[in-house]
Amino acid sequence: MLLQTAANAGIEVCFANAGTTELPLVAAFDAVSGIHPVLALFEGVCTGAADGYGRVKERPAMTVLHLGPGFANGIANLHNARRARTPLINVIGQHTTWHINAGAPLTMDVESLAKTVSAWTRTNTSAECLSSDFADAFSASMSGKIATLIVPNDHLWAEIEGIIRTPALLKFDPLDLPQIEAAADLLRAGKKTALMLGGKALRGEGLTIAGHIQSITGCDLLTETFPGYVERGTGLPDVIRVSYFPEPAQAFLSHYEAIILADVKEPVTFFGYPGIESHLLTKDQKKLSISSGKQNIVETLGCLEDLLKTTIPAKNRGHNSSQRLKPQLPRGKLTAVKACHMLAALQPEGAIIIDEGITSSIPYYPLTAGSPPHSVLTIAGGSIGYGMPCAVGAAIAFPDRPIINIQADGSAMYTLQALWTEAREGLNVKTLICSNRGYNILRVELGRAGITNPGHKVLSLADIDQPKLNWVSISSGMGVPAKSVNTAGSLKKELEKILSEPGPSLIEMVL
Repeated sequence: MLLQTAANAGIEVCFANAGTTELPLVAAFDAVSGIHPVLALFEGVCTGAADGYGRVKERPAMTVLHLGPGFANGIANLHNARRARTPLINVIGQHTTWHINAGAPLTMDVESLAKTVSAWTRTNTSAECLSSDFADAFSASMSGKIATLIVPNDHLWAEIEGIIRTPALLKFDPLDLPQIEAAADLLRAGKKTALMLGGKALRGEGLTIAGHIQSITGCDLLTETFPGYVERGTGLPDVIRVSYFPEPAQAFLSHYEAIILADVKEPVTFFGYPGIESHLLTKDQKKLSISSGKQNIVETLGCLEDLLKTTIPAKNRGHNSSQRLKPQLPRGKLTAVKACHMLAALQPEGAIIIDEGITSSIPYYPLTAGSPPHSVLTIAGGSIGYGMPCAVGAAIAFPDRPIINIQADGSAMYTLQALWTEAREGLNVKTLICSNRGYNILRVELGRAGITNPGHKVLSLADIDQPKLNWVSISSGMGVPAKSVNTAGSLKKELEKILSEPGPSLIEMVL
């Protein structure tokens, strides 16, 4: 009943690492058509893959996780999914109702745990409610939320005659016309103004309208440091990401007299730094939100454009789009900057770029405004280990699009089991490991904290070079063919080769 409800609602894939309490669901996959079960060897791969699938597909995938400990293993990537506003449904098996109070080894307060990352959480109370509970979970997820349904084992095994429920359709709130009109007044006033975009405003139709607004008014288009999903390349306007580090972010944003927030929150610093305000905008800057997150942001932007058309001469209107500009191919010893130039120059049209290069991939994004049209996913919640699983989900969502994961070596070790799933499913994922053999972001933050000469004990918590990770062996052992390169020329050769071939591949880029 539960799986049939999911299939009827359009769920096509389930990322699973099930245990005894979920065996009825495992058995049901042979009886219900339309849902492809995908095994992951770690729950963080399940949740990260469901995140990647939901981000690119804009529809939820489903996970099946084992009790509280299994869910706990997946929380880090659910945190990223929550920040990216990914539609996602977790189904967690629970002990049988008569066994919960026995104090068995795996007993946990699963519901309290689930609420830390879930906007909708429910523990099923009867087998008869299974279909309606899942339908409600699906409806909740479609507004870009994580829904978690906890189901006791005896309810899953029960034999009943029940009705398969249909999820309610997503409904948007009415547009906030006074706020939209106020935004139009700000844009007409001639002040230095930025339109900051989030959610569906960073996808094709929303970006096209935002580009029109930019052409009409001369405003800049911005987004947060780590947007969950952004479409990019020729034919689309260039959207600037706010810097990760607070000082350059504040300096950049200080040029604007007004910021209009379009389905995005006011930017804040990633951490609390002494002497630096948490909010990056000052009290003197005008801040105006044109969406509460419950309106259709594309319609909101369209309404704003219509208001501006009534007062801006027609000759000033147009679509402000990026032009094709191919970065030059670098030469010599490989560095992070050269690796980013090479990827920006060679990535094919339609590529989905998963960016978890951390410090190594910082130069990449600005290089791609003139690249062939593509999509970029970033580490929305800052919880490392999202890149490899996210690539798995994106590849299953769109098997015909090239998936390129530019991946830091340290964070890759969190969820490297994703390589096994890539091999098992034959996914078209190309992984580029930025092998600097350390948690370089920690080195950077140590320097920012004034620790310029860290000792051996300090560095032992930032370096991962003793022993060195052998990514060719690691990847090959998981079933994914791999090569190691240390020059720009060898990277070009190997990247062109794997992009021309189907299936998963990995390149270790020694930086």
